[in-house]
Parts: sequence; structure tokens; C-alpha cells
Amino acid sequence: MSAIPWVIVPTFNEAENIEAIVAAIRDVLLDASPDGFRVLVVDDGSPDGTGRLADGLAARHADVEVLHRPRRGGLGPAYLAGFARALDAGAAYVFEMDADFSHDPADLPRLLRAVRDGEADLVLGSRYVAGGGVTDWGPLRRFVSHAGSWYARLVLGVGIRDLTGGFKCFRRSVLEGIDLPTVRSRGYGFQVELTYRALMAGFRVRELPIVFRNRRRGKSKMSPRIAGEAIWLLPQLRQRGTRRRTRQPA
Repeated sequence: MSAIPWVIVPTFNEAENIEAIVAAIRDVLLDASPDGFRVLVVDDGSPDGTGRLADGLAARHADVEVLHRPRRGGLGPAYLAGFARALDAGAAYVFEMDADFSHDPADLPRLLRAVRDGEADLVLGSRYVAGGGVTDWGPLRRFVSHAGSWYARLVLGVGIRDLTGGFKCFRRSVLEGIDLPTVRSRGYGFQVELTYRALMAGFRVRELPIVFRNRRRGKSKMSPRIAGEAIWLLPQLRQRGTRRRTRQPA
């Protein structure tokens, strides 16, 4: 099994960002992971040519790979496809990361180091722990984000402060141990579901502070439907988690 990290970058209409974000990730990991790494772009049939640009990057760099999906299927399914590819290739560590520079590639080494050094099995880049934060957001968006995280903690009964964040580093054993084929959430509820499943399976989860920056180019994929899915999903996750605990032997 290869001990190199894989960075999964899902894309839909990110032609304005894809070349720059892959270059930034590569620059950071060339120093942080000198034994090698892989950047996997998972493109959902972007009509703006994102997939074609990603193919060009893969042709120039042996550490870049592209997984083409025929149509837009949601964030969750895109990540699941990326995880499957990375695990099949023997990845020991797997990142989730946005393509629009909301997540700073400079933070990759800190997250990777925490998992490699055994501090945790899943490390979350967190906006809501000491030292973390957001920039370029207005009061309404800040309120909605904080309220969503508070609601998720309340419903699920866990202490993780940034359950909805999408900047993560998994140890391989986490992805193998949380029954990925049964994950059904498609939007940002996917982030909550994976972290909650990891906690319920007994994996060590740690939050490290990051500063989340609003995208400068391209269009956000957030919508009322995606937010609604997360709200609807949380009570079901709590119910399933309670059933799992009650079935565990004493």
C-alpha cells in the first residue's frame, strides 16, 4: 500500500479555478509529501470545459488524475467516486477539498501531519475553533452558517464545532470503516454524515483551525435545496446512530 496522500477535488463549472488550485496544491505537497502524492479531480460533466482543462493538467503532471462523471450528480456521489478510486489505488490518506480556494492549500500539511503523526484518524479544517474563522461573508451568511453548525451539534449530540465543513483529511481506515456504500446524502449534508459516522464508529476526530475564504471566481453551488437536505438528514442520522449504539454488546 502506498503511504502517499490523495487530494480529491470535485468540480462542476470550475474552469476559472481548476488550473490555479491544482498548481497551488502541487506546490504545497511537493514540499510536504516528497515521497509522492496524487491530486484527483472528479468532474461532473462541466459544460464550461473544466474537465478538458483538468485533462490537460493530467497530461502534463504524472501526479494529477481526472475522473469524469457524465453529469452533475451532487457533491456526495462525486466524493464517493473519488474515495473509491483512491482506496483502490492504495491511498493511505485522503483529503476532501474545494476547488475554489475557499480552502487554503497552505493548510494541507498541518492536516496531513496530524493524521500521519497519530493525533487523529480524521482531521477537520474548522472555521469555528480558536484560531479559525471566515472572511468576506456578510452578517446573514455568518449567522446562517453558525446556526447550521449549532443545529447539527444539538441534534446529533456531538461536540464537533464545524460539522458542515468540507476540508478534511481521512486515514484510510476511516473510509473503510464507515460503510461508504450506504451513504445517501448528496449535498453538504454529506459532510455532516461522514463526520458523524466516523464518531459513531469510534474513530478519533480532531478539529484544526482554518480561515475559510469566499470564492473570488465562479458561482457558488449552494442552494436552498442543498441546505434543506442537511436539515432533513440530521434527525435520521441521530436515529440511526442511536440504534447502532443500542445494538452494540455490553
